[in-house]
Amino acid sequence: MTTTQGRPVLPSVILETEHLRLRAFVEDDIDDVYASCSDPGIQRWIPLPGPGVPYTREDAEAWCRETAPGVRTGGEGQQWAMVEQETGRLVGSVGLVRVLWTAMTTEVGYWVSPWGRGRGYATEAAVAVSRWAVGQGFQRVEIKAATDNTGSRRVAERAGFGFEGVERSAMPLHEGRADLAVYSLLPADLV
Repeated sequence: MTTTQGRPVLPSVILETEHLRLRAFVEDDIDDVYASCSDPGIQRWIPLPGPGVPYTREDAEAWCRETAPGVRTGGEGQQWAMVEQETGRLVGSVGLVRVLWTAMTTEVGYWVSPWGRGRGYATEAAVAVSRWAVGQGFQRVEIKAATDNTGSRRVAERAGFGFEGVERSAMPLHEGRADLAVYSLLPADLV
C-alpha cells in the first residue's frame, strides 16, 4: 500500500465474481449512476447526495469523475462499480467506507440499480469486497442497514456477517431518521 497525507491508499484492483466485475467508475457509467441514484428505492434508504437534497445528473458526473476515484486516492476507502459480467452494464455500487486506519476497521456500503435487483448482486459484491478487505489486513468489516430495510439486512446475513445490535437514530434520511442494524465480519469468522 502507498500513502497519501499520512494515510494508506488501497491498491486499485478489479475484483471478479461469478456474475460481476467490480471496477472503477468511468465516464460511461454516468447515465446509469444517475438513473440508479435518483430511483425512489435507493433514495428511500440512502439520502444521496444529502438529506433533503434531490439527486441530479451533475451529482452522478461528480461521483464518476471525482468523488469515487478520490475516495481511494485520498486514503478514505475504495469504491467499485458493480458491472454485470454477461452484459457489461452497471448494476450497482459497492465500496469500503468509514475506514479507520489506526483501528483497521471499515464498512461495506452498496446500492443496486433497479434493473439489477433480486439477483443476489449485492450479496456477491459484499462477499468479494469484505473478503478482499480482510486480505488487506482489516480486522473488522461492518455493514450497517436501516432496521426496516429488510433487503439490505438480508445481504449482510447472506454475506456471513453477524448481527451485533442497533444504533438508534443513527442515520438521517430524506424524511426523518433511521435506526441502523449493525453487522460485523472478523478475520476469525472466515477460518
